[in-house]
Amino acid sequence: MRLFHSPASPFVRKVVVLLHELDKTGEVALDLIQTTAFASDAALMASNPLAKIPALVRPDGITLYDSRVICQYLNDRFQGGLYPQDTRKWETLTLEATADGIMDSAVSMAYEVRLRPQEQQSQDWIEAQWAKVSRAIGSLNERWISHLSGPLDMGQIGIACALGYVDFRHGARNWRDGNDALAKWYAEFDSRPSMQATRPPAA
Repeated sequence: MRLFHSPASPFVRKVVVLLHELDKTGEVALDLIQTTAFASDAALMASNPLAKIPALVRPDGITLYDSRVICQYLNDRFQGGLYPQDTRKWETLTLEATADGIMDSAVSMAYEVRLRPQEQQSQDWIEAQWAKVSRAIGSLNERWISHLSGPLDMGQIGIACALGYVDFRHGARNWRDGNDALAKWYAEFDSRPSMQATRPPAA
């Protein structure tokens, strides 16, 4: 299998952290590509009409895309147990969706600044996206520490990758301020070998 990959993408990082946690990195080759919202990679477009990463090329089926689809597929294929089938199932899925929402807004903020000329940038748009990120982080700090501190699952991986991306692109926002419990949890989770091995490059 081959994964269209960019080390700066938090969505890609989710998949690669999963592979590390399941000790299956040797099962998926990483195809490094350069792609943006304005300049899509041709090989990626041929595999994924949305031209988004990650995309997982399989020898025995259609290419899969969207990180949640890919993560569930790999978890099932390798019997990873990262999507619990007990009462924690819906919490895990909600946490993963929250993580993806944080990533969506944080990536959108980065695109606004990095891809658009300064005179076309909307500070109102940037602040509206940050408000979503900030609310989600506050909710994690107030309501979700018990789950985050439980057995490893895909919700935890997603949240850690989302917070890592906020640090990577929006560190000056200091999401840790007022979110002490979440900051403590993240510091511990970020020390895992899977997180250390998948750090994004210097901004």
